[in-house]
Amino acid sequence: MNVEWMWGLAGGLLIGLGAAVYLLCNGRIMGASGILGGLVERSDRSAMTERLAFVIGLIGIPFLLRPLIAPQTQTHLTPDLAIVILAGLLVGVGTRIANGCTSGHGVCGISRFSLRGIVATVFYILAGGLTVVLFRQVLGVI
Repeated sequence: MNVEWMWGLAGGLLIGLGAAVYLLCNGRIMGASGILGGLVERSDRSAMTERLAFVIGLIGIPFLLRPLIAPQTQTHLTPDLAIVILAGLLVGVGTRIANGCTSGHGVCGISRFSLRGIVATVFYILAGGLTVVLFRQVLGVI
């Protein structure tokens, strides 16, 4: 039986657990783009240490765990670094326009029955689905 789906399930459970722990310990919603944006904008200096710790953990923990549980995964990521950087910047702009990202709206917003979070989640899932259809079926790119 193919068990690669378990990695997605484990990742989702860890994001949910992280959001719950962040809310219980800090009394704040765990929106990754808001946390990172606060670091970049240097807003709310009292939360800088916890924001920095969050971002370091977000980036560092996978590197620490990789030797223990690294699945042999094939990706289709382009080797063109300029495209990867442009894509990352576009995602960042999109999260600012939407006032949050998937962790903020999808995980934390829906769990709090936030109408804004539910609407945002529905729209980004629809946009992702339409993008795949456009690029795969219409343009034949992927």
